[in-house]
Amino acid sequence: MDIPRFHLAFPVRDLEEARAFYGGLLGCPEGRSSPEWIDFDFHGHQIVAHLAPGEIGHRSTNAVDGEDVPVRHFGVILPLPEWHELSEKLVSAGVKFIIEPQIRFKGQPGEQATMFFLDPSGNALEFKAFADDAMVFAK
Repeated sequence: MDIPRFHLAFPVRDLEEARAFYGGLLGCPEGRSSPEWIDFDFHGHQIVAHLAPGEIGHRSTNAVDGEDVPVRHFGVILPLPEWHELSEKLVSAGVKFIIEPQIRFKGQPGEQATMFFLDPSGNALEFKAFADDAMVFAK
């Protein structure tokens, strides 16, 4: 069964920074672009970085399993081996994490590997993985 793709547009302060971060560091292929926006293939989903420097950054957090999670964030659920590869790549690249790579909800329904970090414009991203996909929506 095909899973629908999502589309997300978000603000950035500089398109070249966004191109280097999403295209270079995260390895997202670039699609169409203009002087005001860039499409990226974000693990099969379409994200669009729009030049809007006055709207950047995250401001609020909520407590989740003892961590301050940015309220406004986006990301993707990866297979666990890919999550580990990405976390190692980001650590090696010196990325500053908001929430270091870790296992959240240990021993509980929904146990997951997670990590949070900011793009150069202050947009919060979360990458997560589950050892068992049945846990994605577990209560």
